[in-house]
Amino acid sequence: MNLLKKLFGPVDMTVGSPWKKIVLFTVPMLIGNIAQQLYNTVDSVVVGKYVGDNALAAVGSAGPILNLLIVLFVGISVGAGIMVSQYFGAKQREELSKTICNCVTLTLIATVFVMIVASLVARPLLELLNTPESIIDWCHSYLLIMFIGVAGLAFYNILSGILRGLGDSVSALLYLLVATVINIILDVLFVAKFDMGVNGVALATVIAQFVSALLCLLKLMRMQEIFDFKGSYMKLDKRYSMNVIRLGIPSGITQAIMSMAMIVVQSLTNSFGEMFIAANVIVMRVDGFAMMPNFSFGTAMTTYTGQNVGARAYDRVDKGAKQGTLIAVVTSTVITGAILVFGKALMGIFTDTPELVELSCDMMGILAVGYIAMAVTQCLSGVMRGAGDTMTPMWISLITTICIRVPIAYGLAYLTRSPEFPNGRQESVFISLLFSWLLGALITFIFYKRGKWKTKAI
Repeated sequence: MNLLKKLFGPVDMTVGSPWKKIVLFTVPMLIGNIAQQLYNTVDSVVVGKYVGDNALAAVGSAGPILNLLIVLFVGISVGAGIMVSQYFGAKQREELSKTICNCVTLTLIATVFVMIVASLVARPLLELLNTPESIIDWCHSYLLIMFIGVAGLAFYNILSGILRGLGDSVSALLYLLVATVINIILDVLFVAKFDMGVNGVALATVIAQFVSALLCLLKLMRMQEIFDFKGSYMKLDKRYSMNVIRLGIPSGITQAIMSMAMIVVQSLTNSFGEMFIAANVIVMRVDGFAMMPNFSFGTAMTTYTGQNVGARAYDRVDKGAKQGTLIAVVTSTVITGAILVFGKALMGIFTDTPELVELSCDMMGILAVGYIAMAVTQCLSGVMRGAGDTMTPMWISLITTICIRVPIAYGLAYLTRSPEFPNGRQESVFISLLFSWLLGALITFIFYKRGKWKTKAI
């Protein structure tokens, strides 16, 4: 019983060995992030195998627009995680309770807003991006279903972020694994048996996300020994709601910038035709798994830093930052090596077309070393966010994405135009991404060493 309580309860990261706390917190979250990535991956595998390469391209082309229009949830989730971890570390029960309840209300408001607005602008955005006629209807129907059922995605991300802020990464993992199994079963059922195509994978994802959100909510309602889940606290309080928004907006803007850059580059990607669009989808699905350790360690560093800043243990923050970043770099190096060695087998999961497998492998090879650089970026950005400095990572992301990636992508494409490649070389898309990752790691390290983030605690 004590073991179960230890596994599924909140973890105090202000005591004990820093690297052990970080690793123990990261492992279940990493498994959970991999499971979440399976949502999109299973969608791609099922439509690629049962419907065709064009359906695979359709699901992938819808991704950047989906990411752009859910940035509100990203912002609320990050702001919630920072405040929850700092109040939990400082042992301030009332402030913790009001923060959590205000986050639930903010999520409900944001869900209604996104559901309405995103459904209206999805088709115009697809047309603006010159999405090929052969896949635009599939893209639109996929997005409509995802946005109408966006509440599950919203509440899972915010509520699991709150659980992680409390140091509980295991419960979120368990609920996500349950939802992932449901998603896989429904994917195969809706597409292979009922022949629902792209609409089937969207519907399966929405149902699975609702399950994971409901389980997270039930878990929080049972944690009365840590905070109070009261109806009176659900009323928006300016102090707590504005702090969540203030801390979360930079991260939301960062996500929006990255999504907008992906959309702008998607227009370039679309100019290379359906084969390259499908290859880009495959690479991004594998990329999702390659990035998981980096994102997981980054989130772990945010929670670790938040709790220790709340407890005013800055010596532990510095020690944990060094140890966590080193472990993340080693982990990323091993995974990147595995992807390069087993690349063709991985790409072959998505399609039976040999040319598509070869093209995907070539593009993945360009990105390889960038994943190691991203380990540094994510960990040190996580430290700064956990301390309350969400602006610096936002500016770094803006510079590397808008000022580096997009100009290099279009510049290289322009400079490599030829009779054989009238729109330029396809490699331009991935070379630009690699450059932005490498420069981002360097700039993040410089700002971390300057140390101004230490003055930002709430």
